[in-house]
Amino acid sequence: MNTLNRRSLVGLGLALTALPGLAMQPARAEDADIEKLMTPPPLGDRVLGDAAATVTIIEYASATCPHCASFHKITFPKLKEEFIDTGKVRFIFREFPFDDLALAAFMLARCAPEDKYYPMIEVLYDQQEQWTHNNPRDELFKIAQLAGFSEESFNTCLKNTDVAKGIIEGRNTAEKDMKIESTPTFFINGKLLRGNEPIEKFREMITAALG
Repeated sequence: MNTLNRRSLVGLGLALTALPGLAMQPARAEDADIEKLMTPPPLGDRVLGDAAATVTIIEYASATCPHCASFHKITFPKLKEEFIDTGKVRFIFREFPFDDLALAAFMLARCAPEDKYYPMIEVLYDQQEQWTHNNPRDELFKIAQLAGFSEESFNTCLKNTDVAKGIIEGRNTAEKDMKIESTPTFFINGKLLRGNEPIEKFREMITAALG
């Protein structure tokens, strides 16, 4: 996982370096309490697919997680084509940052127009190697520009304490209620699926959920 030192954070412009909650306490995830699982985080949910779909998949992921990037580059396009775009699955992505750099990336996705949220998530994972290993601020700004950010709106977003607190509160609630210990973690109609599994595993669980 990427961990920024104080100098890196100052350079990035992230306002909330003193906020608690980015240190994980391992606790094993289980099949979910549906009522708690379906309660949206403080900033609300960003949803793909038909609201009336029989199956709901919720993913908890960190922007700096390489396994999450692999899922979104390899498996997610197949999942979207086969199940989300056909109305069988509603997909919800929930931010679960493991470090300050992931928090900053997710803040930018949340500050973007709602229709740019998933495209930004896609680019963040597609270009993860670049923005986590090079100059984080410059690389994230390049990605943000694709969603229409100016330098001013980019800097304003990274200083937005309400957005940062909302993401962290959502992550901490998921840690407590869903017992998330690693990313990516998925719940398919409340059934736990942990890790970057291939599309065949998703097909199996979706088919079972569809009955």
